[in-house]
Amino acid sequence: MSSLAPPTPSASPAPQPAQPVRARPQTLWGLDWFDLHARFWASKGVQLIRPGERSALVQAAELYMLLDTDTLTIFRPAPVLDAVSWLNPELIVLRVQERSQQPYREQIVTDSAGTFQRFQRSYKGTQVRTGRVVLTPSKDLAAVWQESPDAHSAWKKLRSLTRRNDRYAAPIRGRLFDGGDPEDLARFGHELVTRWQRPDSTIPRVRRIAPGIWADQLAKVELGPGVRGPLWIGAGRTVTAQTSAVGPAVLWDDAGSRPAEEDIDWQDVESLSSPAPRRLLARTMSEDTRKRPFKRLFDIAFSSAAILATSPIYPLVALAILIEDGTPIFFRHRRETLGGKEFGCLKFRSMRKDSEEIKAKLMAMNQADGPQFFIKNDPRLTRVGAFIREYQVDELPQLFNILKGDMSVVGPRPSPYKENQYCPPWREARLSVRPGLTGLWQISRTREEGNDFQEWIKYDIQYVERQSFWLDLWIIWRTIALLVNRATKS
Repeated sequence: MSSLAPPTPSASPAPQPAQPVRARPQTLWGLDWFDLHARFWASKGVQLIRPGERSALVQAAELYMLLDTDTLTIFRPAPVLDAVSWLNPELIVLRVQERSQQPYREQIVTDSAGTFQRFQRSYKGTQVRTGRVVLTPSKDLAAVWQESPDAHSAWKKLRSLTRRNDRYAAPIRGRLFDGGDPEDLARFGHELVTRWQRPDSTIPRVRRIAPGIWADQLAKVELGPGVRGPLWIGAGRTVTAQTSAVGPAVLWDDAGSRPAEEDIDWQDVESLSSPAPRRLLARTMSEDTRKRPFKRLFDIAFSSAAILATSPIYPLVALAILIEDGTPIFFRHRRETLGGKEFGCLKFRSMRKDSEEIKAKLMAMNQADGPQFFIKNDPRLTRVGAFIREYQVDELPQLFNILKGDMSVVGPRPSPYKENQYCPPWREARLSVRPGLTGLWQISRTREEGNDFQEWIKYDIQYVERQSFWLDLWIIWRTIALLVNRATKS
């Protein structure tokens, strides 16, 4: 197993603390492994809380993670948060599961006098570790955990203070580490150095020297051929062109140059659940409702200007469709708008006339995980249709829907009645506003297998709850940027 120990500048570093981290014999950038663990989660908008630790609870934190005294963990919270974004539970109880292959471990066996007797090899095979991690958006519940003497009593209090329906439990794959075990701490360090790509997000004193190589502002670094990342370099350390250091590893702070711990600027931490800037997601639905008349005026002005600007495109697209597949030129589909009212959503026809019959035969190949139907290289598309779909030209006629008042420039994707029945909270939220030509989901989705529908729910509800004029402008700008980027790459 690799370890994280303080190497000499002329030797390859092997990461392992010489004694338990709690004694702080060594630090990196003024922080020990527990501090770095907290900074890692802070970079995701999560404040880490342990029983008995009297750190101030940060109002700007997006979530609080409740852990016992010695546990460290690394996992991807996005899959669970996406799934429960519309449930809004007070507690998210995660059963973190780790499966690791450890074929054997060598141990030295001595007699009562400490004299070496033999090496002993113990076979472990596949180990399964599980641990409980609790996430909560509630500052009050985080305070209850913090003020408890231990995790067991803290969990009993949380259960008494919350209803069963306000707690959501789910398993999740991740890594677990025992902070009281030096070998496990070395394993954690190896994982953290490998996984955390931007430690500068919550540690302002570090600077990027090269890909995967981060150094303290008080370190002197001259990279040579023997230095390879991922490598973290502490304060007061000197790396010359002759230094050999191959990561993943750390060079601990020099004892005489150990810096003081710096506070985290939580206002600059990137949001955990959305690519939109935090300041644009600060408004609530009630605040924005009063601004609907202004939004409607903007929709009229934008759609009118866009129709004039794109008017030369319409006859060209219509002629191309007519030549390849005849009439009709346009496709009108029944969708729902504000309050559930149905309207005819207008598009240039991009599919064959028998597309519905073909779709019935292709349902088994559906790559979407919700009510949508999506497959790559859809055989229902015409050649013209594939092109206008790629650059979203097929949606230009929806500008007339916007001008009429059935749609808005920015909003949830327009969906038919059948799709809106899949999730009642999602349906009620998205039907409280007009659907949009573009939206937060359209510019944010990842198309990850098994996750697309959850992203759709998440981003639609997030937009409805936090809509504002500035957020709309940001979404429009991001949409244009994505289309330009797609055009330049093709």
